[in-house]
Formats: sequence, C-alpha cells, structure tokens
Amino acid sequence: MRTQLAPAMRGPRTLVAALVFLGMAVAVVSSLGAPLIPRIAAVDHVSLSDAQWSLTITLLVGAVATPTMGRLGDGPRRRAVILGAAAVMLAGSVLAALPLGFGSLIAGRALQGMGAGLTPLAIATARDCLPPDRSRPAVALLSITTVAGVGLGYPLTGLIAQSLGLHAAFWFGAAISAAALAGAARALPPTRHLTSHPLDVLGAVLFGAALAGLLLVLSEGGTWGWTSPRLLGLTAASLAALAWWTVHELRTAHPLVDLRLVKDRTVLTADVTILIAGIGMYLLMSLVTRFAQTPATAGYGFGASVAVTGLILLPFSAASIAAAKVVPALTRHTSTRLVLPLGCAVALVSMLSFALAHSGLWELFLAMGIAGLGVGCTFAVIPGLIVGSVPARETGSAISFNQVLRCVGYSTGSALSATVLQAHTSAGHTLPSGDGYLIAALIGCAIWAAAMMVASVLPRRQGVVTDTRTRDEEPMVEDSSRDAATAGAGALAPRPVPDDRRTG
Repeated sequence: MRTQLAPAMRGPRTLVAALVFLGMAVAVVSSLGAPLIPRIAAVDHVSLSDAQWSLTITLLVGAVATPTMGRLGDGPRRRAVILGAAAVMLAGSVLAALPLGFGSLIAGRALQGMGAGLTPLAIATARDCLPPDRSRPAVALLSITTVAGVGLGYPLTGLIAQSLGLHAAFWFGAAISAAALAGAARALPPTRHLTSHPLDVLGAVLFGAALAGLLLVLSEGGTWGWTSPRLLGLTAASLAALAWWTVHELRTAHPLVDLRLVKDRTVLTADVTILIAGIGMYLLMSLVTRFAQTPATAGYGFGASVAVTGLILLPFSAASIAAAKVVPALTRHTSTRLVLPLGCAVALVSMLSFALAHSGLWELFLAMGIAGLGVGCTFAVIPGLIVGSVPARETGSAISFNQVLRCVGYSTGSALSATVLQAHTSAGHTLPSGDGYLIAALIGCAIWAAAMMVASVLPRRQGVVTDTRTRDEEPMVEDSSRDAATAGAGALAPRPVPDDRRTG
C-alpha cells in the first residue's frame, strides 16, 4: 500500500486542492453558457434559439466524452487523460474568447465540454491515491464542486460580461482553466501501476450516439415541436441505439460501462437518485433565474440583471459546500441510509418554499440556500455509495456513468421548465403567467418526493458505505496486507460479501 500511495502522500493537501480546483474550474467554465445566452444572441446577431447552442453543444460533448474518459482513466493513462482533457478545455476557452464570430464560439464551447469528464476522474484519483482519513471527505467535496461552482460561476461571469463585455467572461474561463491545468500537472501522481484494459470502441460509439440524440431531443423539443416527425424519428433512433448498446455491454468482455454492477441495489439507488435529483435541481435553478429576470410589469418578477440573478445562486453554492462538511458528522451519528433521503427532503422544502413564497427577492435567496443544503447532502453522499460498492478497477467508469445520468437530469430539468412555462404563455405574449411558475414548482415538489422515495430503499447490508465509521474509524490493518494491485482501493473498498453481489 505504501508503495502505491507514495506519490500522492508526499503532498495530500496539494493533491486535494488541485483536484477540487479542477472540479471548480469545470463548473465555472460550464456556467459560461446559460446566463450569457441573451448577451451572445445580441453580440453575434443570432436568434435566442441559435444562441442556446452555446449551452447545448457543451452538454452534448460532455455527455458523450465522459464515459469514454472514465474508462480510459481507470488504467495507467489516467494522468494523461486528465491533463489532456484539461488542455482541451483550456483551448476551447481561448477559442470561445477570441472575437472570431458565432461559429468560433460554438466550436470553443464544444471543446469546453470535454471538461465534464474530469470530475469523475478526480473522484477516482482521490479514492486511489489518498490515505483513508482524507479520501472520503475529498470524494464528498469533489461531488459537490459542480454544484458549488455553478453558484460561484454565475455571478462572476455575469458581472464580468456586464462590466467588461462578453469575451472578457470567456477569457476569465481561460484563466481559470490554465490555473487548473497547471495545478493538476504539478499534483497528479503517476498512474503506471494501474492495470490497462482495452477500450470498448463500439460501446463508446453506440452510447455516444444514443445519448447525443436524447439530449438533443430534450434541448430542441420546444423549438422543433414535441410531435414533429424529425423529433420523433430522432427519439426512436436514439432509443434503438441505446437498446443495442445495452445488449452489447452485457455481452462484451470489457464493456464501456459494466451494467452488471447496476444490479447491485446500492449502485442502482445511487444512479436513479442522481438522475431524479438532477432534474429537480435544474428545474428549480431554471425557474428561479428566469423568474428573477422577468420585468415587474408582468405582474411578478424583479427585472434583475444577469449579475444580480447570479448572486441569487450564491447561497446555493455556500450551503452546498457547508453540506459537504455536515455530511460526515451526520453519517457518523446516523447512517448514509438516512442522510440520502434527508437531503432530498430538504430540497423538497426549497421547492415548496419557492412555490408558496416569491413576492420578495430575499425569498428567492432563502429558497436557493435551502436547496443548496439539500442538494449538497444528496450529491456528497452518492459517490461514496458507488465507490464502496464496485471493484476498484471500475471506479472511474461507474462514477462517470453516474455523472452522465446527472447531466441527463440537468438537461431534462431545464427542458421541463421551458416546456411548462411555454404551456402557460398565452398566444401573442412572450412571458408566461404566474400560474406557470406555480405549476412547475409543484411538479418539482413531486420530483423531489420521488427522489426521496427512491433514496429510502437504499439497502442496509455489510459491504456498502452506509456508515462512515466502517471506513473512517476502523483500523486499516488488513489494508497493509494487500498486494500492490489492490492496495490503492483499500480506503473505500467494500468488505467481501458472501454472495458477491458487489460485482453483480
């Protein structure tokens, strides 16, 4: 064990700081999409629907690249994959920042999408390369960096764009990406000791095509029409590719994503919960940001600027970071089995708060603060469930698949908010009625209630990270006797289960 962890243990604080900053950089870069769409449309003289592609293309590329990066990162090429993806994200930020027109911006945003796969690889690195007392809190913190980073990125990028111009916001993203790349290059340990596995190329192509098609359906459904022939045709083709991919993954020796692991109830619970929670999170964020920017002449809203709207998300970011600190204490006194549905319940309260109280700007701040606590608790717990239930060699792939489901949830929540509000927009009007927000918020309450129910079925059995005392407080004597091939997973690896349900 000492031999394998030596490169990272010379500076565990440096490694944790580099990994967290890398995750925050990804979140900040991704935040350059949604709040800047109106400004992009004005500067590049394109329609709002075309400008929406500055967000859509990043989600598409990220969703397609993440599982492949996760599989490549489970082997000796992890360091190279992380540094390479960070360099591509930096190149994309620079390309988007240059005043070369809308096409250049879209190409840059596509390259930035590669950054989506960095967070799962950072989590796998924390698990394998940190000592036991640091790995678990680091994994929890990394899981909420994408949440906290959005809350920090929105006001920063909005303020920069409002004060210095659109391209200055993308130069800020480039500077953050460069700093993250430099920190990762300095802190990441070598990974030559990890076992190499062949890449499932067919699986990557099928999954990428299916996921890209489904995300495109969710993103463009409102523009194309939900019953249009090309939308229905794309949906059918995407589902067929997904079915083919599923059969292929179950039959191939080295799958892109080992779907057999999903038969483990803990992994299945974590995956379904993150999908539903992602829908609920982005539904609330989309509703709040749009509500805040609506002119008061509509009978509701506050006519807030992009910068002020971004500030509303600061409590969300701060509370999610605080939640990562609270979760270890909660799990020590209770268990993950209770903390996961509790986080969903708190998020449900935030959605209910927005539905019933939004007459003052401070009420939006309050709702987002409550949401940050709930989402932070939920997202901080889930990676520990997965890494404690899968073999060490599958960590990157399993976390990447979970990240993809989170991304699908985000896209679904965003599309759902637009669909509900559009349904409550009268003909000839551009703004929805106030009832549209109430209906959408009540739908969000139902979504979080569903997430709470799914989280409540988390199995209670040995071998699953259901209590941090089984990882943080027990002596790590048996880890020292493991050979070099398995020692790196010792911090969070599950104990042997008699019927081998861990591996499906």
